[in-house]
Amino acid sequence: MNVDIGNALASVASPGVSRESLERLDEQVAVAHERIERGMANEEHGYEALNLPERTDPDEIRTAIEPVADVETMITVGIGGSSLGAATITNALESETETIYLDNVDPEWVSRNLERVRFEDAAINVVSRSGTTAETLANFLVVRDAFESAGVDWTERTIVTTGESGPLRDLADRHDLPSLNVPDGVPGRFSALSAVGMVAAAVCGHDLEALVTGAAAEAETLTESLFDCPAYAYGATTYALDGRGAGVNAVMPYAESLETSAEWFAQLWAESLGKDDLGQTPVRALGVTDQHSQLQLYRAGPRDKLVTFVTPRGGGDRPIPDTGVEELAYLGDSTLGTLLEAEFEATEASLAAAGRPNVRVEIDRVDEYELGGLLYGMEAACVLAGELYGVNTFEQPAVEWAKKATRGLLGGGEFAEAEAVAEKTELRIER
Repeated sequence: MNVDIGNALASVASPGVSRESLERLDEQVAVAHERIERGMANEEHGYEALNLPERTDPDEIRTAIEPVADVETMITVGIGGSSLGAATITNALESETETIYLDNVDPEWVSRNLERVRFEDAAINVVSRSGTTAETLANFLVVRDAFESAGVDWTERTIVTTGESGPLRDLADRHDLPSLNVPDGVPGRFSALSAVGMVAAAVCGHDLEALVTGAAAEAETLTESLFDCPAYAYGATTYALDGRGAGVNAVMPYAESLETSAEWFAQLWAESLGKDDLGQTPVRALGVTDQHSQLQLYRAGPRDKLVTFVTPRGGGDRPIPDTGVEELAYLGDSTLGTLLEAEFEATEASLAAAGRPNVRVEIDRVDEYELGGLLYGMEAACVLAGELYGVNTFEQPAVEWAKKATRGLLGGGEFAEAEAVAEKTELRIER
């Protein structure tokens, strides 16, 4: 990926960061890079994620999915990092295989998704490192029951992606199910470039080698200076702008196929950096759609936002037919791709003209190679930002608190967190 931080400079935007400040920050980046390199070399928890391009084995994944390689529908049951990376990849790329991601336990939504499945032509990938994630196991039991009700043997159509031990590992062993390991030392939100994120892509027939090769190429750009490394340039700039008041990071892909990548980024950024009263708040947007719903706020609202544009340089196109209306004649001489590019450049310039910081993240096109580079680059940017903030990028204690409370409320044990639910302060206004 390539990054242009020109519109985040203090000479353009407020808040903004001066070139001199970036040069001073670059000294901290060099120290952080040394720490990151050491963590990777020692295979430390979290840092191990940046080793995935050379550790992930596409052949192993393809072997595991062989029994279901020809299905029409792939149902991934997981939540958070167990589904968002996979969804980012498959939603970005075209395939004849339908993908369904059950990452919520809303009963009506789950039922609607399952009602449209032909179970005799479907498969399940259940994903949970611990094998105890309540939402994932609940949905898996529901899906398994749906297969049985349709008279389809779920054991012939299930892949398990989990840790070395736990209920899902026991299930896989008991029924001799194809299984893959969630890589050790890699938090879920950093696992897109492993089996966690690539099983669905394999079933859809996507090029797994290109994914890891693109990520590996991005890994080669990691160096001690933000001026030589796009990932570090992005991570350092977001950190600097946050310290100057841009506490909101609105990520706005200019390709419909990349919409899910903004969801993936939101988890990566929020769960990794939101600690000790620090961290930017990620906001999801989509160009050009949200020019008409959010841009007014970004251009004229509080000066607390950075807008991150993610845009492919090339892609498909479609001509715009002649309208026969004089006022719209200019459209008939153009294409949808040209219009999309003009919309993007106009929005970017609009923010700069209003002195609002924005950063451009470019990929050449939306394909496996470029997606691999984008996913890896954003992960590396996040790790660097975590080093600069001085937080533990790879833990998520606030999430664990809610998990314990949920389990306690369901009778899964005694947890003080569950008792706190009853202490809710109420001020009800009812009709």
